[in-house]
Amino acid sequence: MASTEHLQHQLTSLGELRTIVKTMKALSAASIRQYEQAVAALEDYARTVELGLRVVLRDLGHAPAASGARGGPSRLGVVVFGSDHGLCGRFNEDIAQHALEWIGDARPDERRLLVVGARAAASLAQQGQAPDRELLVPGSAARIGHSVQEILLIVLRWREREEVGSVYLFHNRPVGGGGYRPTGMRLLPVDMERLGLQKAAPWPSRRLPTYTMDREQLLTQLLRQHFFVSLFRACAESQASEHASRLAAMQAAERNLEDRLGEVTAAYRRARQDAITSELLDVVSGFEAIAGDG
Repeated sequence: MASTEHLQHQLTSLGELRTIVKTMKALSAASIRQYEQAVAALEDYARTVELGLRVVLRDLGHAPAASGARGGPSRLGVVVFGSDHGLCGRFNEDIAQHALEWIGDARPDERRLLVVGARAAASLAQQGQAPDRELLVPGSAARIGHSVQEILLIVLRWREREEVGSVYLFHNRPVGGGGYRPTGMRLLPVDMERLGLQKAAPWPSRRLPTYTMDREQLLTQLLRQHFFVSLFRACAESQASEHASRLAAMQAAERNLEDRLGEVTAAYRRARQDAITSELLDVVSGFEAIAGDG
């Protein structure tokens, strides 16, 4: 049986771990909310951009040249959103595996891989797909815009200098019950059907809006905003999923800690009671020995 000193040390360590777990639970719960709010705030803007694309493409009468595939050899571009920190279950392993199913056995010279999050980058590297670029996960919802601008610049360089024709995004998307689901989407070429531009729903008002600037220029600006919205949403949803996964992991850890604390506390009380009983028996035995000698 473990000594009372050893059991007391275990109780102290478990109590400290429980404090850490509770703190991480609170941080994750607060973080989930800010990223969910960021996604919700983006929806109206994304809808406005899509409506603008519907109008311009209808007037233009053909798909934008920037959205088509390039002629000649082209590389695959992949952007993966993961996490920089652990304690979030299989969050990074799941999104890395999902991305690998798309990348397949592509050689480094056949693709360009950008990973946001050191943990996801390590998971991909272990599977033989080391990233070409690695970025840190934005520390808050307010920093997402800056990270998205950096990603857009990298993707632009891919297309202009490295013959990247198609670009795909992979991230974890929140689902009900605090879970997540790995998902992917094509960023380039622009998926017109996904945007609902080929079979558009009825216009939400009686009249179509008008515009005065050049159609091609307006289309270019709207597409840039569409790319920004897509990347921003993917990053925010990934962050919300990460914290939801961490919250679930901390809740499971808290339950395990409570069970372990109960076991160690019971063992400590038994050990303490045994020690007290042993001391009392020693006192009684000594008294009886002294009384017998008298």
